[in-house]
Amino acid sequence: MRGWIADYDRADIGRDAPPAASRELAERANVVISSDLPRALSSLAALGREPAQTDALYREAHLPVFRLGGLRLSPFTWAAIFRGLWLCGIAGEVEPLREAKRRAMDAADSLIRLSSTADDTVLLMGHGIMNRLIAGALQEKGWRETDKPGKGYWSAGVYQSPG
Repeated sequence: MRGWIADYDRADIGRDAPPAASRELAERANVVISSDLPRALSSLAALGREPAQTDALYREAHLPVFRLGGLRLSPFTWAAIFRGLWLCGIAGEVEPLREAKRRAMDAADSLIRLSSTADDTVLLMGHGIMNRLIAGALQEKGWRETDKPGKGYWSAGVYQSPG
C-alpha cells in the first residue's frame, strides 16, 4: 500500500478532461496557485492554466498505512479505511488531523493574502480532504461559501470574503 500511495502521489491525471464549468471557472481567476503534486499540476495544464506559485502547503493530507493481518482488499478500499482511521485520530507516522487543520489555517491565510492583491479571484488547485479543511478554515475566518463543492474530481467550491 505504501508503494501504491507513492505511485499515486507521482501520477498525473492522464487523459481525464475537465468539464466546461471547471474550464470557465479557471479562466476567471486572476491568480492561480497549486499543490506541488503532479496530479494538481497536470489538472491545471488540462485547464490551460499555469500556476504562479506551487507549494507543499496545499498538498493532500497523507494517508496512514497500517498492517492489518492478511486481509486482501483493493487499494481504494484500503485508502477509505486508512482515511477513516486518520479522521478518528489514528495517524500512525503521518501528519495527524489536528496538524493538517493547522496547515489548512495557514493555507487559508495565504489564500486571503493572495485574494487581497488579486481582485478576489484566486484559483487553488488542491486535493480532496485538504481542500475541505481549507474551506472550513476560510469559513471560520468569515468567508462565505457561494458555490458548494461537489464530491468528485473537478468539483470546485467558491468562497467570498466577508468584506
